[in-house]
Amino acid sequence: MRQSDRAGLLFALTGFCLLSVGDAVVKGLDGAWTPAAVAGFRYILGSIGLSALLAARQGTAPFRNIPKPMIQLLRGISVAIATIAFFASVWLMPLADAVALSFTQPMITAMLAALFLGERLRLSTIIAIFIAFAGVLIVLRPNFANIGLAALLPLLAALGIALLMTANRAARGAGSALAMQVYVAITGSIVITVVAIVGHVSGIESLRLFWPEWHVMARVAFVAFSASAAHWLIYMGTERAGAATIAPMTYGQLIVATLLAWLFFDEMPDAVAMLGAGLIVIAGLWLWHAGRNTTPAAKAR
Repeated sequence: MRQSDRAGLLFALTGFCLLSVGDAVVKGLDGAWTPAAVAGFRYILGSIGLSALLAARQGTAPFRNIPKPMIQLLRGISVAIATIAFFASVWLMPLADAVALSFTQPMITAMLAALFLGERLRLSTIIAIFIAFAGVLIVLRPNFANIGLAALLPLLAALGIALLMTANRAARGAGSALAMQVYVAITGSIVITVVAIVGHVSGIESLRLFWPEWHVMARVAFVAFSASAAHWLIYMGTERAGAATIAPMTYGQLIVATLLAWLFFDEMPDAVAMLGAGLIVIAGLWLWHAGRNTTPAAKAR
């Protein structure tokens, strides 16, 4: 293995594990603020930091001419769905279960790409989807009994990220990587803020906005910083080793989430839940392996 590949894998693994640290911090905020408020504040802070960085590097041009505005709006809506759904899910169910279910995203992305982008749905992808579906049913087993339909929130989060990935493909080449991050952060902030306001005026007590304790905002600020750092590390890993090479490193996120849930929240998944999570991981690795082995000629058909 080349030195650059080893460095890329290390960067990516660190980034994915750092995402789980942020997820654990969010779980520790259970009830301290509404999911939409936490998500909104996280993305507002991210928007400010990323916009300042973009302006310093590329000036004001990327802000004056936003490419494919409707696609950017779709990306923001997708991020809003994913973030609010996932933040709510980690408050209602074990962290490791929520993270495991969110790993259905590659399979959902493959289906959306086939439906909306005309990409071919290969036999290997169909097999991965069925394996992942079996894993989902196993992981959902106890959670449905405990919290009902709310157990589907991680799948809604996975759908949001899958929509984002599909929209990213549609927006490919529309701007620099940093500019695309800024656009999704800004539109996501706007959409999430609207959702938070609607929840506040809905009259539902659990959705009412309020001014939280200072330490709550400090922890959300940490989540915003750690998520931005994580995505930067993953980007660095992709640059050095390639997206296909670093893809399996994402499962370090599940290992760290399981460990943190056990250490800080006394959540240890049972053998059956671990079996379901294992099937989802196998499905993702199957999809990754099949993608690596697909020749350019096969992709063109």
